[in-house]
Amino acid sequence: MASITVDHTELDRCRGCGALWLDSTVLERLLDRPDAAQLDTGDPAVGKEWNAVDRVSCPRHDVPMQRLVDHEQPHVWFEQCPSCHGVLLDAGELTDLAELTLADRFRSLFAGRRS
Repeated sequence: MASITVDHTELDRCRGCGALWLDSTVLERLLDRPDAAQLDTGDPAVGKEWNAVDRVSCPRHDVPMQRLVDHEQPHVWFEQCPSCHGVLLDAGELTDLAELTLADRFRSLFAGRRS
């Protein structure tokens, strides 16, 4: 992992696959940035391959991480550590989370009507 500092916020990027490791409070702050997708420099195709891996350990605590699904974009799966609540985003997932598409908005509206 290589450390990156953005506006006094530190995150780590895997030199191999481009995944991002974020401390528990960093994700929401990044999503509020208009240039969040520019931090996600990994290849989304590689990220999709890593998405198939369902047993990921926390890089800090070496415990199994929990897979989470973004409620507004159910195609985005990411992992969170049950101990430190750090988040691991595969390459392309920060870009996806930062750019809520028109199709995602329609899906969200439609899902709300069925409830």
